[in-house]
Amino acid sequence: MKLFRVVKFWIINARYHALVQSLLPALLAVCLAAREETFSPGLAFLAVIGVELGHLGLNLFDDYFDFRRQNSGYRDLMARAGMRARIAKCPYLTSGAANLNQLLTACLVFCGLALLAGLAIFLDRGHPIIWLAAVMALLGLAYSGWPLRLSYRGLGEIEIGLVFGPLLMSGVFYSACGQFDPALLLIAVPVGLLVMNIVYAHAIMDLEPDQRIGKMTLAGLLGSRPARLVMLALVLGLPYVLVGLGVASGRMNPANLLVWLTLPLAAALFKLMLQYVRDPARPVERRFWMGPMNRWEVITANGIEWFMVRWYLARNLLLFFCLAIMAASIIG
Repeated sequence: MKLFRVVKFWIINARYHALVQSLLPALLAVCLAAREETFSPGLAFLAVIGVELGHLGLNLFDDYFDFRRQNSGYRDLMARAGMRARIAKCPYLTSGAANLNQLLTACLVFCGLALLAGLAIFLDRGHPIIWLAAVMALLGLAYSGWPLRLSYRGLGEIEIGLVFGPLLMSGVFYSACGQFDPALLLIAVPVGLLVMNIVYAHAIMDLEPDQRIGKMTLAGLLGSRPARLVMLALVLGLPYVLVGLGVASGRMNPANLLVWLTLPLAAALFKLMLQYVRDPARPVERRFWMGPMNRWEVITANGIEWFMVRWYLARNLLLFFCLAIMAASIIG
């Protein structure tokens, strides 16, 4: 029972709710690979498990590097000062429930288990999976780790789009069927953009707190409100344009145009973000068509519905986009 409590403690602190950003692209890659004769359900399962364990480990590494840089209690201090900041990023550290050495151990355990899954795949599929995993791991650590600290240089969102889109989906696809398909990029790039969108929308809403601690996100790097909104429009719109071009060129099945059914969600998110940029204090309402938003009573009780409705909407956009591609692969 003690081991179960320890595992649960670290999974919660590793922000398991963010796993959707890696799980959906991974499952989509498995779905696409399942059409190949060389598809292996066992290796596909190992790839997805490895990706999720690695994601948990890198989330904790992000906390570790950020906390080493400076105490992460800054969000609590700003919230008490009246700023529209979220709750503390690392409450388990600021409260004393865990220390940095324990955090580092948890990081290494999660990443070590992910490595074991990768080694099992390597024994069957060969060295390409090692190179892909190594690139993903290095970029993941570079998000907030020394010496690159991409999330402090305005490049973190772009790095996340690359890792959780083309790299992750290519790695899982190769693990599952033992081959690379250049056409996969026609789907992986749009998916990566929508994963990037989740983090970018987050960065726009957390702009002031991030600037207070000297963290340069892409939203801060762009400098002006119009530039941030143009970037948001590109990140939200390009996935639909790319799929449309893929279908028009004959490289994608017309069934993939099902993703255009999710356009209203993208438009709603852009409208809500535009509203936030112009008037952050304006109340927002949750609509049923925005998709699932769990624990809403707790969220409203904590007064963070202004943040979570937009975060959930960005997540649900990715969810329904991936489901549409999965449906298209079955139809096709």
